[in-house]
Amino acid sequence: MQAYSSRNSLSFFFGRCTLLGLSTVFVFIGLCGLSHSESNWREFRGPTGQGLSNASELPVSWNSSQNITWMKSIPGKGWSSPVIENGRIFMTTAVSQEGDGTSDIGDQSLRVICLDSTTGDLKWNVEVFHQDGKTAPRIQGKNSHASPTPIVHYDKLYVHFGHQGTACLTFDGKIIWQTRQIQYSPRHGNGGSPVIFDDLLIFSCDGAEDPFVVALELKTGTPRWRTGRNIEAERPFSFSTPLLIQVKGKPMLISPGSELVGAYNPKTGEEIWRVRYPTGYSVVPRPVYGHGLVFACSGYGTPVLYAIRPDGKGDVTDTHVAWQTNKNVPHNPSLLLIEDALYMVSDDGIGSCLEAKTGEVRWKQRLGGNFSASPLFAGGHVYFQNETSTTFVVKASSMFEQVAVNTFEQISDERTFASYAVSDGAIYARTEKHLLRIENR
Repeated sequence: MQAYSSRNSLSFFFGRCTLLGLSTVFVFIGLCGLSHSESNWREFRGPTGQGLSNASELPVSWNSSQNITWMKSIPGKGWSSPVIENGRIFMTTAVSQEGDGTSDIGDQSLRVICLDSTTGDLKWNVEVFHQDGKTAPRIQGKNSHASPTPIVHYDKLYVHFGHQGTACLTFDGKIIWQTRQIQYSPRHGNGGSPVIFDDLLIFSCDGAEDPFVVALELKTGTPRWRTGRNIEAERPFSFSTPLLIQVKGKPMLISPGSELVGAYNPKTGEEIWRVRYPTGYSVVPRPVYGHGLVFACSGYGTPVLYAIRPDGKGDVTDTHVAWQTNKNVPHNPSLLLIEDALYMVSDDGIGSCLEAKTGEVRWKQRLGGNFSASPLFAGGHVYFQNETSTTFVVKASSMFEQVAVNTFEQISDERTFASYAVSDGAIYARTEKHLLRIENR
């Protein structure tokens, strides 16, 4: 069993692995004979959607004078993570008509930018939508008007601005289609990123009322299916990115929302099963999957981590939860599953490692600062980045061992909520106003 990538049913990156039936994506990355480092990073949290990189040569230490190849200013403001394809970096951003262009108020130009991954030079900068500041709902202080991460599919780029619209572009910045047909009332702005299954672009629309999951046709942006959450949640708004997995040879879309995590048939939108977590809302972390278990968090107020067997039907709350915990569970950062270990960091900076099959705590450690970005695994190390761009690098081990603590001194006043991207032996880090390339030099 394995997760699906942004390519058609894993056909591009993991096509040779689809029949292995392994319990974690991490294991079959090693067995499939992939190259020593990704060249492309096509969606939120990378090729598997779960923060796993097969790069073995990433740096573990850096500062303003060491291992930073370039640092480039980024127009506007956005918390979308970079995606990379064949030497091109794509990101979304929102440029305000107020002040220096980074204000959350006023009219917003919702844009896509493309940079050269080697030099950091801007290749193009295109407006996709214009947001009217007089009518647009206000966003939460930790959000942006460009938070969902783009996704690459073959020679097309798909960008999503939540309730403000979705679009398809060429790699040269030409808009192929754009749609604002999917309407809903947001709460605190946009957040969750889209995923791709076959010829469908799928995302969650968990707004102020009537939350649902929807699929658009890749070629046209026309809606194919729409499935309501069908739950009376007190606070129905959430911001999670779905995860595509395979269970008993069949695809399954795992999509957390307020007060439930649901499993859906990605072809039709039919709900397969659900697990309820009453009062959970504003769910952000993307699920991870392995060892026959889906790991999902319940969001605010008290976050709970659930390990769920995904082979049920209907409401499986009382029958398919293998274990659960509310100790140091994140509100915002996603989890990491590496072999039989589950890593996470709470928003207030408590890192921990759990035994994935049982939930037993192997270690916990205060790292420092507040966290929103999702962690990264590469080369035997876990990278935890906090909201002031400080990164704690620890060994992926059953015992806590810190390897390095890294900062960007010259931009330490900038907030950082975007997650890392990896390509050709380099880490790409987005801060509030900059994008950096970090590599061994």
